[in-house]
Order: sequence, then C-alpha cells, then structure tokens
Amino acid sequence: MVDKMKKMKNLLTASVLLTAAQMQPGAQAFLNMADMRSPEPRTKAEVSVERNFELNADFSPIDMIELPNVPGVTFEEYTIGEGSQSYTAKRWIRPFRMNRYETTYGLWYYTKSVAEQIGYKFLKKGRGGSDGKTGAEPTPETENKPVTFISWYDAVVWCNALSELHGLEPCYKIDGENGEMETARDATDSARLDLAECDFSADGYRLPTEAEWEYAARKVIDGFTGGDILSGQAYTADTPAEERIGEDTVAWTMTNASCAHVVGTAGTSSSVPGTGNPNSYGIFDLSGNVLEFCWDWFEQNYSESEPFAPASGAPYGIDRVCRGGSFSGLTLFSAVGDRYHYDPNEFFDFIGFRVVRSAAQ
Repeated sequence: MVDKMKKMKNLLTASVLLTAAQMQPGAQAFLNMADMRSPEPRTKAEVSVERNFELNADFSPIDMIELPNVPGVTFEEYTIGEGSQSYTAKRWIRPFRMNRYETTYGLWYYTKSVAEQIGYKFLKKGRGGSDGKTGAEPTPETENKPVTFISWYDAVVWCNALSELHGLEPCYKIDGENGEMETARDATDSARLDLAECDFSADGYRLPTEAEWEYAARKVIDGFTGGDILSGQAYTADTPAEERIGEDTVAWTMTNASCAHVVGTAGTSSSVPGTGNPNSYGIFDLSGNVLEFCWDWFEQNYSESEPFAPASGAPYGIDRVCRGGSFSGLTLFSAVGDRYHYDPNEFFDFIGFRVVRSAAQ
C-alpha cells in the first residue's frame, strides 16, 4: 500500500496529464477512479461470502457504486425524512455514482498538492483521521483514514480539483469577473462560494445532495429502511428489529470508538480498508466514523422540490448540511435520518466527506 501511495504521488507530481497507458501498474490500479461495482444491492449472506474471498488487497480510494438500481427508469421517487423527521418531502433521484468510501487523507493530500501547483487555493491543510498531524505527509497509519480538519469550502474546491486533474468537467461554478460562470478554485473566497452553483449535468466529482446521501444510506433490496436505524443494519425494508445487525457491527460510533478509523473497517479489528461491514449496496461508513458534508444549505423543514429535478435544498442559508454521525460524542446520533448542520467555515476532527458523480443520462 505504501508503494502504491508513493507511485501515485510521483505520477501526479510529474504530470496531471498522464494517460492510463503511461501509468505504472501499481499506480494505475490505485488510481482506477472508474472502478464500477455491481449496482445491485446484496443480501447479508452474499456480502459475507464476498468478503471471505475478497480481503481488499487492491483497495482504491475511489470505488464508485451507481444508484438507483431501477432498470429502464431514469429516476426513483422516495420520501426524505420518513420515519425520522416531523416534516418530510418527496424527492426524485436521478442516476448518480457514490464512492464506497469516505475521502481518505492520502487521496486528499496528493490531489491537493498537485492542485495547488495549478492555481487552486485551500483554507485548511487537513489531517489523517482525528489524530493525525495537520498537513503532514500521509503515513501508513493515516493514509487510509478519512480526511478531517477541512471546511466545506475546502471540500467543494477539492472536488473541482479532483475533477480537473482527471479530465472531467468540474461541477461547482461561481460568477467570474467577466460576468460568465467560472470554475471555483479558491476555498478562501467564501463570499463567492456561498453563491456557487452546482452543475448537475457535469461529469465531475461533487458532494452528494442531502437527498442523494439519505437515499444511498436507506436504500435496500426491496425499498427503503426507516430513518431510525443505522445504514447497514437491515438488508430489507421490513427486517424485524430482533434480526437487525448490531450497531457496533456496522459503524464506528462513540460506543465503540474514540477516534476515526481506517475507512471501511467498521465491525472488525482490521486496519485493511474495505474489509469491514458495508450497507446492502456495499457502501461503507454512511453511519459513523466521520460526519459527512453535503451540498445543501440547511433548512429546518424540508421544502418541496420540482418533480423529477435534482433537489439541492434552500437557495441560501447559514449552515451546510452534514449527515451520518461520527465517533464523537458531539455527533452521537448516527441513524440514517439524523441531520446535522455546521457553518461552512467550521472544521473539526470528526467531519469529512465523500464524493459522488452524476451518471450519464
């Protein structure tokens, strides 16, 4: 794993225009950003069998799962807040791809390092997990822990950088000096970033909307779980309470952790990413480990959205939405319906993010 990280750093630093044919085999595997797994949700037994013969030796920090899984349908309807909030609203989810893992410190660090060489600016340097040294080069202990100590502004600008470095169209745009929209590249420019727009038709990386995040956390093989359990506790919509998987088996929370862990290791003593217990779609840590930034401004009650259009919350606000809970006692509620909100300038050792991409229509 260390060799792969070194190769990735060297390749990115040498040139952001490397093609797959030019990459060394180890780095090519590590940078396989388009690795698409089967989008079909699996039963508990199927996930267990798969894990027995796939101890993730070929872990990639970006490993995308496509949702929704509705053959022949270009959107899926569900009710956000159902079973957890006093106010609910209808949402239409168009196909998107979600990373199975929270963004790792190694991926953050090396992407940020190259992005700064081509004009990107960041507020915070980030750290590996909750106990790493801020801005330090990743180590075997920190490279696969989620990045923390970054602001929401850093996350959206970093998404644009990751997109640009991989030849994709950045999603986040701001008003340019000539009156035209331009790519957001400066996390210190909070005034313009507060007015940024997300181009959901772009193919680059971005934060999930709150609706996309909750959809991925609640979706199971036959519908949706309620909002009062952790992601991964149930593999069907009507799993009886006595048959649900224990919370400590699917999530790092304050009951079983005092710090952020390596991504994808919940329910194990392993330090190998991706060998823990995912939800039914194979997505890790949607509940627990670190709280995750979403794109939306926070609004107390869900507003109705335009039918069949991406729902991205209020047009303006004070705080940005975060979801999923964490290991910290400050965010002890980790059920899929629990909501948090923070000022986009704030940064903590229990907040990170994961990336998504809009799928081709």
